Amino acid sequence: MLASAGISYTVHAYHHDAQTTDYGAEAAAELGVDPGRLFKTLVCETGGGMVVAVVPVAGRLDTKALAARLGVKTVDLAQPSAATRSTGYVVGGISPIGQRSRLPTVLDASALDHELIMVSAGRRGLQVELAPADLLRATAGSSAWIAR
Repeated sequence: MLASAGISYTVHAYHHDAQTTDYGAEAAAELGVDPGRLFKTLVCETGGGMVVAVVPVAGRLDTKALAARLGVKTVDLAQPSAATRSTGYVVGGISPIGQRSRLPTVLDASALDHELIMVSAGRRGLQVELAPADLLRATAGSSAWIAR
């Protein structure tokens, strides 16, 4: 999808330990990347549909900030089965790019402080590195301060 859109990117593979459940921390450690530059993809339920939040591995999603950005009352993390069903990816490998059905995407504004960031490339043990502006273009997303 990125290549067909003319977006420059680099794929980084690493060994995923099947016993690990802290996927972002594992990726940062295995790739030797600052956790503030590596972003996790979280699928959330708004009560009216699903949305994707992309926040630094070093931070946490601020659901109130995301709800305010979306103009909804509340936001909760989606159940893993619902996240997999809507994106086509397994938890720990959910990418904001190339989802089964494109969900509204909000990237934490801290990403804009970096020339390049990393997000999941669609499976555990695989990350894609690209410019934040290119991620926003690929996802038709927006940015806002949604992490704490």
